[in-house]
Amino acid sequence: MAKNYIRFSTKNNVDWAFFENGRILPLGCGDLSTKEFLEFLKKKKSTKLKPIPPEKISILSPITAPCQILCQGANYRQHLIESGLNPDDKNYNLFFTKSDASLFSPIGNVVRPSHVKLLDYEIELGLVFGKRFGSDLDPNPENVISNVAAFFMANDVSARDVQLPQLQWYKGKSYRTFCPAGPHLAVLERGDFDRLNSLELKLTVNGEVRQNDTASNLVFKPVESILELSRFCNISPGDVLLTGTPSGCALRAPGKFVQALGGFLSEKTKWKLFVKGQNKRSQYLRPGDVVRSTIRTVDGKIDLGEQILNVIDESSIE
Repeated sequence: MAKNYIRFSTKNNVDWAFFENGRILPLGCGDLSTKEFLEFLKKKKSTKLKPIPPEKISILSPITAPCQILCQGANYRQHLIESGLNPDDKNYNLFFTKSDASLFSPIGNVVRPSHVKLLDYEIELGLVFGKRFGSDLDPNPENVISNVAAFFMANDVSARDVQLPQLQWYKGKSYRTFCPAGPHLAVLERGDFDRLNSLELKLTVNGEVRQNDTASNLVFKPVESILELSRFCNISPGDVLLTGTPSGCALRAPGKFVQALGGFLSEKTKWKLFVKGQNKRSQYLRPGDVVRSTIRTVDGKIDLGEQILNVIDESSIE
């Protein structure tokens, strides 16, 4: 069964801990990067661990910079539909990246930049690579799976009024705090990857369920996605892949009539009307909102913890 670890800070240091049955058991390995921690786990000897009270620590992202944050877009069937796309017409795997400056604690604040009005949420299952590869992988599924060391949860927070009108996915998804990750780094053991389809993703805003789906509904599955990545991307241990978000985001594509009408408008006018229309949707995140999310199997044998995020405005930071 996958073993859960957390990265945390105290007044004096940063460390990693084994998390089991609500107990936090520090490992005393220090402020290791994700890559270094995975190596540490291969070499560490059994030690007697002393629990530390949760109130004495601050949870940090288990994914550390520098790393590549690779992402898949529109990778759940219903999310494709709500984005105005036909799932049956999609014949390519959409990849993009986020800056690792966006990595942030899974329990804390998401900061909305002062110029952003359309702030969206996207719960995602993340895969952590444990091996380096720089050429086409052997397509044998077992070989592909062996490159994944762990699962984790992420929120691909997005400024839609930057991402779409400016055609800048990297910029619109990379502001600081826009990739809360963790809390658990679920390090996989033999057979754990096979349970991926049973993982249920759930996100609420102020207690209202907005996203709820299982990873079985991914359009492009992890094995074929990793194989495709190997054809054009060099991967190092500690790099991650966010596999896409389910339906239920705040973003909604305009109706077909409006889309057709947009073809007769200037780009500036079209996007101005888009932002104006989207701004009427109450689902976009606003200061004071609380976003909670979980990813776990029904039996709890794989549990990536719970994120608790408070949305604040950039202007409130002194």
